[in-house]
Amino acid sequence: MLFRRKEWLRKEFDEKLITQLNRFKEQWQQEKSLLDKCFDPSEEVVCQTKITEAKYIFLLREAKQRRISLRR
Repeated sequence: MLFRRKEWLRKEFDEKLITQLNRFKEQWQQEKSLLDKCFDPSEEVVCQTKITEAKYIFLLREAKQRRISLRR
């Protein structure tokens, strides 16, 4: 009984991780595209793009550590 609950919780948090990963990927790509199109981007925009990229990379590493397949 305890192992079923553990497996259920793992699946639930894996799904949340995949959702967050996809959301941050889209957000990072949008910000990167905007940054590429800017003639003279402000320091704040550059920092925000780097922060979003760092969050996305962190979630990718977490997914790799958990051995989660993103292709479903």
